[in-house]
Amino acid sequence: MSDSIFKVIFLVGFVVGFIIRGVFVFWIQFNRRSKQNIIIVDRKTGLDKLLLFYSSMGFIVIPLFYLLSPRLDFADYHLPTWAGWAAGLVGTAVFAMALLLLWRSHADLGRNWLPTLQIREEQSLVTKGVFHYIRHPMYTAHLLWGIAQALLLQNWIAGFAMLVTILPLYLVRIPREEKMMLEHFGEEYRLYMNRTGRVIPLLWR
Repeated sequence: MSDSIFKVIFLVGFVVGFIIRGVFVFWIQFNRRSKQNIIIVDRKTGLDKLLLFYSSMGFIVIPLFYLLSPRLDFADYHLPTWAGWAAGLVGTAVFAMALLLLWRSHADLGRNWLPTLQIREEQSLVTKGVFHYIRHPMYTAHLLWGIAQALLLQNWIAGFAMLVTILPLYLVRIPREEKMMLEHFGEEYRLYMNRTGRVIPLLWR
């Protein structure tokens, strides 16, 4: 019973997450002036595209395939009732935090957000809102999403698919993104790095 409830909760959160991304993508494209669309730094590569495709398998294709088809049921595991409810409730809370952080990250970035390793003309360094504490809150949001997926879907493949597929992307992309930002914003970004966490807030500073 709890399995079915938390599958529904995951599916609802999944849809909400894509609505958040879709709304901001539409808003940014609608409001962006032509001058702001001029790309002055472009570091995206074939590897980036490959890793993005690989990660999309883990947080889009595999969980949806699991929810809409019985083909992956062989990898289900069943926790004791109390443990299943505990994992599901924690997963629900983590998913809510992930969606809130995803929304707040988009809102704070505004027109500065780009889905790839690029910098536009007149792009500014955002250090307000959640970026005051974390340099990559969207990545943090997706890591929380992956943890929630593992807690809500009691399946060895679908549950852990996002964490398995998204970590390689982050291990490759975050250092390259920070190098690009250092080269473009210089000392301003270096100072920003010194007072913030990469994906976990430096609350003691």
